[in-house]
Amino acid sequence: MAGTSYKGSEIKDVNQFITDKAGLASTREKEIGQHIGYRYDVNLLPDYSRMTPFLAKYLEFMGWDDLNWLEDVHMGYEDGLPAIFDRNVNGWVRIPKNLKLPDNQQDRDMLARELLIKFQMSPNHPMVELNRAYRKV
Repeated sequence: MAGTSYKGSEIKDVNQFITDKAGLASTREKEIGQHIGYRYDVNLLPDYSRMTPFLAKYLEFMGWDDLNWLEDVHMGYEDGLPAIFDRNVNGWVRIPKNLKLPDNQQDRDMLARELLIKFQMSPNHPMVELNRAYRKV
């Protein structure tokens, strides 16, 4: 596995960040309660061959040549449960419990990007309510 160590922290497997909270290295990792994955593994850079059909259509519709702001969206974990960080609401959005996650990080990240876009376009997104409440007529 590429990136098997970082500043003395040994990376044993892809699930280490879910199961081993004691090994948090940096001050920021301790503050947020999880590892910052790209510091350890360059494989977290997007592999475009693993893009979901939804993401491919989205990029085409947006006219983008790459993932743009979605490049730094990764599957993370909140309280040991899979989640995606939504910067618009400054909080974690948990993945539905019945959703089976892929067994590799690249596919998990592509799924996270797709789910985040779908959530942000959903009428259930908190920004929709803020828009209604504060929209100027």
